[in-house]
Amino acid sequence: MHIEQNILDRVNEWLTPDFDRETREKIEDMMTSNPKELEESFYKNLEFGTGGMRGVMGVGTNRINRYTLGKNTQGLSDYLHKSFPDKEIKVAIAYDCRHNSNTLAKVVADVFSANGIHVYLFSDLRPTPELSFALKYLHCQCGIVLTASHNPPEYNGYKVYWEDGGQLVPPQDKEIVDVIESLTYDKIKFKPNEKLITMIDKDVDAAFVKSTVENASFDTPQSAKDGLSIVYTSLHGTSIKAIPAVLEKAGYKNLHIVPEQATPDGDFPTVKSPNPEEPEALSMAVSLANKLGADIVIGTDPDADRLGIAVRDNADKLVLLNGNQTMVLMTHFLLEQWRKKGRLNGKQFIGSTIVSTPMMMELASAYAVECKVGLTGFKWIAKFIKDFPNLEFIGGGEESFGFMVGDKVRDKDAVGATLLICEVAAQAKAKGSSVYKELQQMYVDYGFYKEHLVSLTKKGIEGAHEIKQMMIDQRVNPIKEIAGERVVVVEDYQSSVAKNLLTGEEDPLTVPKSDVLIYYTEDGAKIAARPSGTEPKIKFYVSVNAAIDSLDDIPAAEKQLDEKIQNIIRDLKIS
Repeated sequence: MHIEQNILDRVNEWLTPDFDRETREKIEDMMTSNPKELEESFYKNLEFGTGGMRGVMGVGTNRINRYTLGKNTQGLSDYLHKSFPDKEIKVAIAYDCRHNSNTLAKVVADVFSANGIHVYLFSDLRPTPELSFALKYLHCQCGIVLTASHNPPEYNGYKVYWEDGGQLVPPQDKEIVDVIESLTYDKIKFKPNEKLITMIDKDVDAAFVKSTVENASFDTPQSAKDGLSIVYTSLHGTSIKAIPAVLEKAGYKNLHIVPEQATPDGDFPTVKSPNPEEPEALSMAVSLANKLGADIVIGTDPDADRLGIAVRDNADKLVLLNGNQTMVLMTHFLLEQWRKKGRLNGKQFIGSTIVSTPMMMELASAYAVECKVGLTGFKWIAKFIKDFPNLEFIGGGEESFGFMVGDKVRDKDAVGATLLICEVAAQAKAKGSSVYKELQQMYVDYGFYKEHLVSLTKKGIEGAHEIKQMMIDQRVNPIKEIAGERVVVVEDYQSSVAKNLLTGEEDPLTVPKSDVLIYYTEDGAKIAARPSGTEPKIKFYVSVNAAIDSLDDIPAAEKQLDEKIQNIIRDLKIS
């Protein structure tokens, strides 16, 4: 097959003595046995996306390996020295259960130390939210997590956090990428200064657990905690290092852990995907909960930043909640707790994203707080906390099963969110209600909002081109009608313009530019199209709503909204 010259130039660079023999031999083998894989491995440099950098492990510029991560870390070291010229620079590093995470974490630690930077390296795998906490707790300027979140087993990744505990945001992200891109591989300092590497574990663990319990507990009586039966699974991931300890310290004793999924394992052998967004991932936990008659099922992804939840419906059947539902449930609970304690004075805010449920705006209005809405990714919510120090952050989330309670952790946090949803469930059960009934009452009080996600996977070079072309086509031929309803407003986050199609008026969008299109129809439906920043996917987010007067209206309204969602999907041909 023909391979472009620019790809061959990258290949030839990796065949020089700056790269180890094993790497060079693998490349030479691909050149003869698998030129397609060679092209995929070198056709571009791995890029920072919504949740850092993720990719398949292997050799090449488009793969996760010691050289691509070494180059990132060298560039980051140079940037840190420039940013903090008169400080002792400290960095915290954590890693998850994935293959090679521990060895790659040590490579990253070595490069930092070789550049005179003090490294705090966790002695074993830890949840991502603990890294965000540890960075601030240890007064570091930067933090790194080696993780690919819920991606398949062949992936790994590299998330970068700054001194506020949040992930990189503009303009720093671009400035750091520019420094990295300007480097050649021979500039990477791999030889460590072991004196600058300090191992951390139990002391930070204890502080993290204590902080989480203080941050996500809300005066739930011990009798209510004792009355809640919880089934929990870590899906072979890192949350097993924190969630049982947090729940125990918080007083939740009736905890049942899925034993087959309790051991960290980068192969994730009992699931097709370690993603709590996927119903199949929680099937073993649901089965155990049915056997035990448990009230709630909680499952977390490998790096413990997302959680999936199942609760009992009015017929006592376990049903899975989606990320929008868990987000509004937990946000409503927090708002109500703050109100009861007299803590709401108009100087608070909740956070959400442009592709999440509009119901968050209704909650904010009802409790007279702000709802700040940003791009996908919790780095934007963390940025709001930093940019508005005069406002208190209550909590916030996004549709992709992430939530953040308060500001002690500046990223989505399944550890704190697990305790919070247990507080919601325990208090609801103690008063004769349930999580499900609380959600239904919210539909009556704030509007019945229903969301659906369609995610199309497009792998490789061709897939990337196809996704790009799909977004181009929508901009060249904008959609004017969806399922028989006129589109009234189109928001194009790439051009930062919101256009009213009925009046022709245009208004600027104030969030940073991103490859996202959002359509609003005359009946209140919202449809967003967005290429994923971490996976080879394009995602379509559909939100519809209806006003209802009582709980009795829910069945008919739900049927109507389900039909509307299916009509939209058919009309857009995205099923």
